[in-house]
Amino acid sequence: MNEPSKLRLDLPLILPDVHEVDDRCVHRLIDALKGRPGVAEAHIVPDDSQAPQLCVHYDPNVISLTRVREIVESVGAQLSDRYSHLSIRADRALDVRAARRIADQLREFKGVLEADVSGSGAVRIEYDRQLVSEQALRDRANELGVHAGGAVGASRDAVAGAVVHAPHDGHEHHEHGDHEHEDHKGHDHAGHKHEGQGKGGHAGHDHAEGIFGERTELIFACLAGAMLFVGWLVERAGGGPEWAATAFYVAGYFFGGFYTVKEAVENLRARRFEIDTLMLVAAAGAAALGKWAEGALLLFLFSLGHSLEHYAMGRARKAIEALAKLAPETAMVRRQEGTVEVRVEDLQVTEVIVVRPNERLPADGVVIVGTSSVNQAPVTGESVPVDKRPIDDAKAGLAAFERVAPEHRVFAGTINGSGVIEVMVARRSEQSTMSRVVKMVTEAEAQRSPTQQFTERFERIFVPAVLILVVLLLFAGVVIDEPFSATFYRAMAVLVAASPCALAISVPSAVLSGVARAGRGGVLVKGGGPLENLGTLTSIAFDKTGTLTEGKPRLTDTVPMKGVSEDELLSVALAVEEHSDHPLAAAIVTGARERLADRVKLPAASEITSITGRGVQAQVDGEPVHIGKAILFSELKDFPVPQEVTELNERLVASGRTTMVVRKGGRFLGVIGVMDTPRPVAAQVMAELRSLGIERLIMISGDNQKVAEAVAKTVGLTEARGDLMPEQKVDAIKDLRAKHGKVAMVGDGVNDAPAMANATVGIAMGAAGSDVALETADVALMADDLAQLPFAVGLSRSTSRIIKQNLFVSLGVVAVLIPATILGLNIGTAVLFHEGSTLIVVANALRLLAYKKREAKAAVHSLQPAGEAR
Repeated sequence: MNEPSKLRLDLPLILPDVHEVDDRCVHRLIDALKGRPGVAEAHIVPDDSQAPQLCVHYDPNVISLTRVREIVESVGAQLSDRYSHLSIRADRALDVRAARRIADQLREFKGVLEADVSGSGAVRIEYDRQLVSEQALRDRANELGVHAGGAVGASRDAVAGAVVHAPHDGHEHHEHGDHEHEDHKGHDHAGHKHEGQGKGGHAGHDHAEGIFGERTELIFACLAGAMLFVGWLVERAGGGPEWAATAFYVAGYFFGGFYTVKEAVENLRARRFEIDTLMLVAAAGAAALGKWAEGALLLFLFSLGHSLEHYAMGRARKAIEALAKLAPETAMVRRQEGTVEVRVEDLQVTEVIVVRPNERLPADGVVIVGTSSVNQAPVTGESVPVDKRPIDDAKAGLAAFERVAPEHRVFAGTINGSGVIEVMVARRSEQSTMSRVVKMVTEAEAQRSPTQQFTERFERIFVPAVLILVVLLLFAGVVIDEPFSATFYRAMAVLVAASPCALAISVPSAVLSGVARAGRGGVLVKGGGPLENLGTLTSIAFDKTGTLTEGKPRLTDTVPMKGVSEDELLSVALAVEEHSDHPLAAAIVTGARERLADRVKLPAASEITSITGRGVQAQVDGEPVHIGKAILFSELKDFPVPQEVTELNERLVASGRTTMVVRKGGRFLGVIGVMDTPRPVAAQVMAELRSLGIERLIMISGDNQKVAEAVAKTVGLTEARGDLMPEQKVDAIKDLRAKHGKVAMVGDGVNDAPAMANATVGIAMGAAGSDVALETADVALMADDLAQLPFAVGLSRSTSRIIKQNLFVSLGVVAVLIPATILGLNIGTAVLFHEGSTLIVVANALRLLAYKKREAKAAVHSLQPAGEAR
């Protein structure tokens, strides 16, 4: 049976505005193709370029290549024409219960496939364009109280609070900052749009929510407390009329219940019984019994807790907005007539901007003039400024921006040091690394975590159960001999005790704070799910090359034979290998030059010929020179290989080296060992991960088993699996998940994408500037710095711990208060414990915003690979 043929197409050309490979429309595209006659399989494969590719396996005997291409383009166009995403941000923070209600109401709207709303105001909607328009969704969101303060991810204004205008009819095609897509700008593509082009003036937090602006609810809560306190003083003093104290309590009812009533009315309109409704019923019951003070205390503490929920959501919101405000609003562009100041949104790819000392960089790009050090902490979280110098070929750098060396590449929002530099713009502002991170973090805010989904399901059952219990308690007089007033009072006390206020805020406040803190530290976490999973797993798998190691081979060992000096061995190797462009040859050349230090005159090499898969041969000083693997010399059979050379080579191979034997004429000069050396911080990082509770640290590598084991031993891994093809890495991850439950996979986001996709949490390193790494990972370490991993794991651990603490407090208080109130605990005490628990969980969640980043400090002397020549 013939192997099926394969067709690969750039995914962005099929679905122009889908920027993530795990987007639902990508899955729809694959599902639609798999059912076609002649199509055996369709899947996404990452590419070393910036565009992931759709790979279609088809039988040419059943369907032609041209027809396959037509079907792919047709299905992609249909999906782009039909399905769309809308991401907007409200002009204010919402409380968690309101966010949940709005999300449910949006899901009920015709044409909406999915809707998520976070307490910080982030809204993400997936909808069917054939059933509902974008403008209708915006209008519906506005009716539900989501007044758009900006679309996400486009620019500084878009997130910081720009008013959104609906796009014109027709379909926009977003420009990717890179050249390969510029030839498509003239086409109108039906938009599978991840909207985010906010325009217009500022609104944001200046939007008035009441007579005191956004602080109105907090001020009303404080006024309710003041009225309650004054009423209590009047009642204790007993000098005034009897109605005076009651009047102050009634005023406390007004200020404490104003926003609660508004929320309850919205919930009742949506046919939902939420906590606000329960609190109002309890307060009304207390008033009916003449317990005005207790009712006022209930509404005061509830409104205070409610306003502090807003504060918590606002803090998380401001942390995200702070990211968007890092990039300046204008840039100095070099033109023929001199430098001209332009808005960042108007910068075009290939334009040259001038950045003065201590200024923030306005765009992603490559340095073409000047040297300086740049503080990249706002984007990558790196604590040490990175030296920058001009790139040799700027146009080539723009074409492959994500592969440009760190010393040439700069990002919007970072801070220039003491030198003046000129930068060629690589990406427009809406496609800058900073802008994409802000967009992804904002979308992550709107995604509910597994625990949050559980608590919401629990509340849907628990709240009706409480109402049934309260109704049953109203008939307690049938069983026990007591007046109805006592029965009613007990029922109201239980109603207060059982209301899960703290539970409602416990998880989302922690998740939002954790996501916001991670973003500020140079780690992108795509939602509460990855954040929680990373905080609870005990196994992490690592790719080797470029993750645990530098990704660059380095000369580590030079062992000359008896009667041969190291200088002779190195000079012959350098003379031959400097004419080769092989990575191993480059490692030998660099290392040999460092060790010889110009003290030896190099011989001339000629007639250099590559021996494919074995090594190289040349003429040096009139003698033939061979440099290559040991097997090369057993195949030549002109001179026997000395036993000493064989043993030496085997010893170096066993220690993880890639070896090359050097022979000149009939004389074996020695053996050279090359190794992709571990990152300096790798061992310290592994130690920190173990201290955080990670029990299994596993390497999965394509290198041979001995090399994998040598690196694993050096850095302190618990297990190494070598000789793995990409599909075998996927099998290894599946095996680890079967054995240990949850497992994370750390890789470079490109070659390791299939393994990361099969892991519980995929973690990509060096995601700054890399579209593929940002798209494929659940967690993206923006810097190419392994030391960020303990920070991400530690923060996730703290988030999981705080979520558990909050659940324990919120559920524990309810569990204690319900029987206590049934047995006679009064409303006032129940209110103090109930609302006190709400304040505790909010304060506990906000601690995550102050989580300290642990720096991995390498003890270099303990990390030196075994056997390395010094």
